[in-house]
Amino acid sequence: MNSFFLFAGKRLVSILVTIFAVSIVVFAVIDLPPGDFASSKIAELQAMGQTVDPQMIYTLREMYGLDKPLLERYANWMMGLMTGDLGISLTNSQPVWDTIEPRVWPTVCLALAVFFFQFLVAIPIGMYSALRQYSFGDYIATVFGFIGMATPNFVIAIVALLIGYYSFDTVVSGLYSEAYLDQPMSWAKFMDAASRSWIYILVVGTAGLAGIIRIMRANLLDELKKPYVKTARAKGQSEARLIMKYPVRIAILPIVSTIGWMLPALLGADIIVSQVMNIPTLGPLMLSALRSQDMYVAGDVLLIMSILTIIGTLISDLLLYWVDPRVRVGVSKEF
Repeated sequence: MNSFFLFAGKRLVSILVTIFAVSIVVFAVIDLPPGDFASSKIAELQAMGQTVDPQMIYTLREMYGLDKPLLERYANWMMGLMTGDLGISLTNSQPVWDTIEPRVWPTVCLALAVFFFQFLVAIPIGMYSALRQYSFGDYIATVFGFIGMATPNFVIAIVALLIGYYSFDTVVSGLYSEAYLDQPMSWAKFMDAASRSWIYILVVGTAGLAGIIRIMRANLLDELKKPYVKTARAKGQSEARLIMKYPVRIAILPIVSTIGWMLPALLGADIIVSQVMNIPTLGPLMLSALRSQDMYVAGDVLLIMSILTIIGTLISDLLLYWVDPRVRVGVSKEF
């Protein structure tokens, strides 16, 4: 138990260092494109026929804090983050948190729903496909795996919208019904969102679901061919206990190790799908902020996604410690 806490503590320290390094990269990458928000604003004013003199350009850059050096702007941003101030959106002059807060919880809840949907459905199907190799069900799962991994999520989203409109005469886009769009969050609004989000969960989860099925099937088939399985059968071990205690437990380890990358992958897939299905998540907001060069909104959203990646990696490491005895032995020797 002591080795577990030392292991977790070491990972937490590395997380803090990683977040600091990621924040530097995020801020630098956002600043890389030529021009800035003030340049875009000036171009917009000129397109409207207004005359922009040098004094106005200087005033705009000073107003948005873009006249300061990159390091000073980064330091101000980080100091604000440490005190809970995410900055001011350059686009609407509102606090960044007020801009992203309505989208944070839908993003997190939908990502977790897709994540659990993929695991709870894919692992049993992958097990069935491996244990019933070359059966009709195995062929169906294999075909679904290839099609699901080859088809872009946004194509599936468009097909779902067309089927909903032409076959059922209903619009399946949007997270809330029109009656709840401007209403504060309540149990009724939550249930309305839950009743409408299942199509989004299916669309975003398809590729990951297909991938996990393929990985689980291949890993379990490989484990079932190993000598220890034949030895356990020869000793009279029951089939169900044998399969669940050893091959399944080992076959699932590579999937557990990829949890750290699944949450950001879901958020990445979410960007285009949310645009197509009009879902109020962080993905479209980040895309809009990058286009308008709203550095604080884009930086905060990218940092949130990076932190989710890091947290996912921590969860993956802790689960591997719990599931894989080899990791526990290695950690015990290390400490």
